[in-house]
Amino acid sequence: MQYLLDTSICVFYLRGKLDLARIIREKGRENFFISEVTVAELRYGAENSSNPKKSHKAVDDFINGLSIVPIFGAINRYAKEKVRLRKLGTPHHDDFDLILALQQLNMDWCW
Repeated sequence: MQYLLDTSICVFYLRGKLDLARIIREKGRENFFISEVTVAELRYGAENSSNPKKSHKAVDDFINGLSIVPIFGAINRYAKEKVRLRKLGTPHHDDFDLILALQQLNMDWCW
């Protein structure tokens, strides 16, 4: 099974609240992926932290060796889904979360 790590899981790991390194070792690093969206959100968090230099280094160390999934493959589906939700009267306001969800659906990945 392959896993697309979402931002919350990555933040839990970076804050020392999840032993993700052990899980990755057990299941194989080649089975774990991270979205460009998640990298952007982690970079924002690092830049907004009390020690940006240290936080960016932690992000660098974490993503090193993970395959980064581009968002391009989810863009068309994102546009269609956002319009569909708006027409249903349930607009989705967090574009990043919608793109991540669609990446997961497109690739049958989870986490």
